[in-house]
Amino acid sequence: MRTPIRPTVAGLLAAALTAMALLLVPASPAAAHNTLKAATPAKDARLSAPPKQITLEFMQKLNPTFTTIALSDATQQKVATSEPAVSGTKGTVTPEEPLANGTYTVAYRVVSADGHPVQGSYRFTVADPTATASPEVTEAASPTPATATPAAAEPTVSASPAAASGGSGGGPGALVLAGAGILLVAVVAVGSFVVLRRRSTQPS
Repeated sequence: MRTPIRPTVAGLLAAALTAMALLLVPASPAAAHNTLKAATPAKDARLSAPPKQITLEFMQKLNPTFTTIALSDATQQKVATSEPAVSGTKGTVTPEEPLANGTYTVAYRVVSADGHPVQGSYRFTVADPTATASPEVTEAASPTPATATPAAAEPTVSASPAAASGGSGGGPGALVLAGAGILLVAVVAVGSFVVLRRRSTQPS
């Protein structure tokens, strides 16, 4: 009958080291890839005021040359920002103008320590109640000058027909009176001529 072989301390240690090496080998490439750790504003955040800066923090130190952070609005139009300011593991961009209400997308692209590019994106929303109230006040005030302008122009338009009608009415009346006067003078002259003619033909 054989005596069972007992594992020695050296054998156990070798087996443990081999198992550890097998576990670490597949994990090494993944650990070398940079990943987004935190963001301000955060993913899916709903802000009551527009952010002054957008900061992304990664697991590894960033290379300023290969760090890109872009901002776009709901229509996928690029929003003007500063170049990324890199400090260690953080990258920050500053919008050139205050962001209006709406949904925005932050897109980033960085390079890991092993040279592998990593990119991604997330969204946040600006819902400033004071920003939505301003356009309504402006729209309500704008119709006032538009309604005042036609009212001021009405007297000028209505006066013109009255003056035209007065001038055209006086012309024919004056012509009728002048014609009647001439006709009356002609009748009197003819009547006088007839009377004188009769007197001159009677015997004396």
